[in-house]
Amino acid sequence: MIVTKRGDPALDISIVVPVYNEQDNVNAVYSAISASLQAMGCSYEIVMVDDGSSDGSYSVLKGLAAKDPNLKVVRFRRNFGQTAAMSAGFDYAKGDIIIPMDGDLQNDPADIPRLVEKIHEGYDVVSGWRSDRKDTFITRKIPSLLANALISRLTGVHLHDYGCTLKAYRREVLDGINLYGEMHRFVPALASQYGAKVAELPVNHFPRLHGVSKYGISRTLRVVLDLITVKFLLAYSTKPIQLFGKWGIYTIAFGMLTGSMAVYMKLFEHLSMNRNPLLILTAFLLFMGIQFIVLGLLGELNARTYFESQGKPIYTVLDSINTDAEKV
Repeated sequence: MIVTKRGDPALDISIVVPVYNEQDNVNAVYSAISASLQAMGCSYEIVMVDDGSSDGSYSVLKGLAAKDPNLKVVRFRRNFGQTAAMSAGFDYAKGDIIIPMDGDLQNDPADIPRLVEKIHEGYDVVSGWRSDRKDTFITRKIPSLLANALISRLTGVHLHDYGCTLKAYRREVLDGINLYGEMHRFVPALASQYGAKVAELPVNHFPRLHGVSKYGISRTLRVVLDLITVKFLLAYSTKPIQLFGKWGIYTIAFGMLTGSMAVYMKLFEHLSMNRNPLLILTAFLLFMGIQFIVLGLLGELNARTYFESQGKPIYTVLDSINTDAEKV
């Protein structure tokens, strides 16, 4: 019997749906997901997380849950955001395969079997790609194209559509990932750090029929800031001195060069030091270089504290033979 990290027997599939002020969509979303899962003939659950809705979304969810034991409802005290709602859904989910999707009817539950089939081909993460996206061109499509290109370039995990909520994960991939900020869209990149096999699959996308979109162009800035964090986590989380120390050495070397130029101009061109801006630049560069190195050392201490205090290894094991060690 498979047991999850919460100690509960696992199901085949868990669908996680964040809900925020989607009163007019909840019934239709639930019905479409249930129909798709029942046709698959597997054991399943639907975890719908009410992210502090101020409309009647929770009342609708409560009524649905009273009729269907396969529906779990988690209600936040206030609006914490989509990443927090998805994280809570992952924590409560018991499925071997966990599939998040939006609660606004723009994702198609009929795509669920295709995502699961792709997982069974040997992949750990299958990301949906809204190849025919039904959103506004200026405010949604263009920022999305630019963001996806930038994320793919910096993370090394090339996907057309990081922003598509509809994805499928093996639950062991999610067990080692904690989500903050807007990190839910970066899970495929974070999972690749642990050696997960990532695939992409075109999925259907429908225009929003009810309610108001919670996304806007202002969200792009928050995504960019989180991307910087993801890039650091992927490349330097266990060796921050390699990043800050390198730039510290470069800065100190450049400072020594400008200092040498200032001395040369004093000795051979008889230019007064107090009239030479290179002297100020030299002091600034040397001071900044030392700060970079100290920052790298502090980062090393924090990294060691993080991994050692929680007993986290800096590696993951896929399998082992004739050993007593459990999989990490």
